[in-house]
Amino acid sequence: MMTPQEARQRIEQLNPWFYEFDLGPYGRTVSELPPEVLPIHETRLRMVESVVDRHFAGRFGQIRCVDVGCHEGFYSAAMAKKGIRQVRGVDVRAESLEKARFVTEALGLENTVFEECNCERLPSDPGPYELCLFLGILYHLENPMLCLRNAARLTSEVCIVETQVVAEVEGYAEWGARAWTRPYQGVLALIDESGEFNNRDAETGATPMATCPSPKALEFMLRQAGFRRVEMIAAPPGAYEQHSRGQRVVCAAYK
Repeated sequence: MMTPQEARQRIEQLNPWFYEFDLGPYGRTVSELPPEVLPIHETRLRMVESVVDRHFAGRFGQIRCVDVGCHEGFYSAAMAKKGIRQVRGVDVRAESLEKARFVTEALGLENTVFEECNCERLPSDPGPYELCLFLGILYHLENPMLCLRNAARLTSEVCIVETQVVAEVEGYAEWGARAWTRPYQGVLALIDESGEFNNRDAETGATPMATCPSPKALEFMLRQAGFRRVEMIAAPPGAYEQHSRGQRVVCAAYK
């Protein structure tokens, strides 16, 4: 057991923080995000919990969760507090996982484990997991389809995806000859995150190239990854402005 003074020193050593954690007698972390952006985390959690509480009601102690791109463990901790049997957080950055381990230790959440891993190479064991979280990561990935297939392989019931989205693009593409065309709907926008990546920003992916989907592209990709049904979750009253405007979406993909 750490003392409150030791915990406060550790919080300071681990600065900067992306999430705000209430660690009870051990104090609080202070997010580096602007105050107007901070509500994104609470909105995302409310939308995730609306799916989790409905789908897994009465059996939290019987299921396991994998949190892909767990970052500092904000959502891993939230799921662990519900009494989920085991929550496994994976992230590509060791420094983020160090924070996640500290937070769950301070909160006494012994049902958590964290592992450094790129979501392009998610291991099969010890899966599958009834619940998979894939939050705030898809639009930072160079190979989103590969990562969604990996997430689907680990998921036995439901995967919850939260992502930034872009506007739809629709039309017809020539497909081998001028007279042969295929309709297309949905698009992946290529985003250059070189500045953030080279600055070692923990909120980027494993490479500077990011791909951001439109809503229709997201749904199509999830179905191709192996999910039979995709449900878009409505933003709650008072949601973060991007969620309320549909510029960020949360969807539940069911096996």
